Amino acid sequence: MSALAAAQAALAAEHAAVYGYGVVGARVDGARRAEARAAHAAHRARRDAMARSVRDLGGAPAASAAAYALPFPVADGDGAVRLAAELEDRVAGAYADLVRAAGGALRREAAAALREAAVRAVRWRGSGVAFPGLAERP
Repeated sequence: MSALAAAQAALAAEHAAVYGYGVVGARVDGARRAEARAAHAAHRARRDAMARSVRDLGGAPAASAAAYALPFPVADGDGAVRLAAELEDRVAGAYADLVRAAGGALRREAAAALREAAVRAVRWRGSGVAFPGLAERP
């Protein structure tokens, strides 16, 4: 995968995360709502940074879709917490691909974004995985 293709994929993951956190924020309350707001802001900032990176690589940043299909129905706070963890896992996977494809400053930025997504996933899920962003093998 080229650095541009990986950056576009990371941008697409950020678009989806921004959308998904709108759903999460609507279904959680209290401290979790503040956490969802903070994650939403972080993903908006990363989305904007990835759009700049795509342009820097000579591409045209992909636009956000009007809506995104959720991986499962989110009817309550428990479902929203599961969704938040899933969003972070997906973002981490996209940034893991970008770490592999890029070099220099973009690779460092991708590694930082991967780390941030992994930390947020642990906060939402309550546990972590050995290699965030990489598919688990049986």
